[in-house]
Amino acid sequence: MWLEIILTSVLGFAIYWFISRDKEETLPLEDGWWGPGTRPAAREDESIRPFKVETSDEEIHDLHQRIDKFRFTPPLEDSCFHYGFNSNYLKKVISYWRNEFDWKKQVEILNRYPHFKTKIEGLDIHFIHVKPPQLPAGRTPKPLLMVHGWPGSFYEFYKIIPLLTDPKNHGLSDEHIFEVICPSIPGYGFSEASCKKGFNTVATARIFYKLMLRLGFQEFYIQGGDWGSLICTNMAQLVPSHVKGLHLNMCLVLSNFSTLTVLLGPRFGRFFGYTERDMELLYPFKEKVFYSLMRESGYMHIQCTKPDTVGCALSDSPVGLAAYILEKFSTWTNTEFRYLEDGGLERKFSLDDLLTNVMLYWTTGTIVSSQRFYKENLGQGWMTQKHERMKVYVPTGFSAFPSELIHTPEKWAPATDPGYRALLHSSQGPG
Repeated sequence: MWLEIILTSVLGFAIYWFISRDKEETLPLEDGWWGPGTRPAAREDESIRPFKVETSDEEIHDLHQRIDKFRFTPPLEDSCFHYGFNSNYLKKVISYWRNEFDWKKQVEILNRYPHFKTKIEGLDIHFIHVKPPQLPAGRTPKPLLMVHGWPGSFYEFYKIIPLLTDPKNHGLSDEHIFEVICPSIPGYGFSEASCKKGFNTVATARIFYKLMLRLGFQEFYIQGGDWGSLICTNMAQLVPSHVKGLHLNMCLVLSNFSTLTVLLGPRFGRFFGYTERDMELLYPFKEKVFYSLMRESGYMHIQCTKPDTVGCALSDSPVGLAAYILEKFSTWTNTEFRYLEDGGLERKFSLDDLLTNVMLYWTTGTIVSSQRFYKENLGQGWMTQKHERMKVYVPTGFSAFPSELIHTPEKWAPATDPGYRALLHSSQGPG
């Protein structure tokens, strides 16, 4: 009898292991139409058209008029950035914006790299495409797709692009030379927004995959942060045979046993493989994780539920838009900056760079469509999409920085991304 029980148990375990073991599944590569109305019978125009960022005196005059009508509300005493963007410092920002910021000069800077547009699934997709100025004999560049998030834009890659396309002239090794493609997520900047509900990161990933094929790349590397990290992860889940490598600078791991260990970390952290740096960034858990998320995630709840409502105000007021966006550049760079009167903004960024990013939302009128991306991706509930329960099997690298809203221990990454083992590296650099 005991032998039968043991044999039955062993057989049951073997069957369970066989059924539940990891399978290298992929997301189905479907199709979509996100333009107005129904998909036309005619084949979509696949031409790639040069594009140029432009402005006008009328656009700038309208901006200045709206800035001049800003209604100032004094901040509470000693509130710094604890209540949001401090309006005393905001006066300095808008004074610079109104009187010193040169949008025409920034447009020239934006046009330093070649811009293009092409129609995919009914949407005009904007991207910059930067090729190496020179290549060593017999070398070919590695195609690299870089994807931004919210409230960022393709502009955030401008200063790193020369290091990737022309490393030798910037004091770096030319062992790896890249050809860089930076698209705007549909509904952001110069990429057309979806006319239909349901446009999420998987649809974006499929569109960007089609973009790379249209540019002639059958295999390529991808890098993403914020929404870009999920879009690039979805690309690796959709077409792993085309993705030679994935790099992320944001990685949320919330669907495996490793995340459950965080509650036992204070006592058994070393046993679970947490480093001293992990312990420092995760504990005390209530302050470092729970309170931090509660304090910094209010915008997400709004944008996951009723993005159009707050969008009406932000689309009408450039000052309100700047405060809403730039507050994120303060606390998301370093949460300790909320104790500063100026939010520490100019410690890491120039006002020209910050306002250029704001202008990419203002002049294109895309703040509402960019916020809708939250509702399309998170408004249906947590862990309801197939890709959220899937792993990634392409070679993967992950950079974890100390001022992220949620710290991801290196030990967690292989549990959701077996391909991570190929690079097993985590960069604990400055925020």
